[in-house]
Amino acid sequence: MTEAGYQKPDLDLVGAAHVKRYRETDGEVGYEWNGANILLLTTKGRKSGQERTSALIFGRDGDDYLVVASTGGMPKHPAWYLNLEADPNVEIQVKAEKIPVVARTAPEPERSRLWKIATSYWPNYDTYQTRTERVIPVVVLSPRREGTTT
Repeated sequence: MTEAGYQKPDLDLVGAAHVKRYRETDGEVGYEWNGANILLLTTKGRKSGQERTSALIFGRDGDDYLVVASTGGMPKHPAWYLNLEADPNVEIQVKAEKIPVVARTAPEPERSRLWKIATSYWPNYDTYQTRTERVIPVVVLSPRREGTTT
């Protein structure tokens, strides 16, 4: 059974394999995935302290990068999102460029405005929201100015 409006993505390049190929090619492989743009988000594990990198669909709002903590509509937030809550000073990679950013969860009414942007580049987010009772967070990643942190 297919959910209305849902487009099943091609899952040939996901997880650690996606991160590896993206890094090896500076995004030449893996930047575009199922018609969406991908960045790499590196967080510090809130329990382990180890660096963790995720390949995530993203969009833009001015100078900011937007990612959505959807996990396909699972009932719990993804680990990368929990890591951001513990330490919002992280790094993204967009193609070959590595950018230090500070993350924040968009509150309402900003979230609703950004959600429309997010669903314009990945319409499946609307389907994911119907699969869960949690409000799926929209995360704003703002480039840090040199020498600044939260």
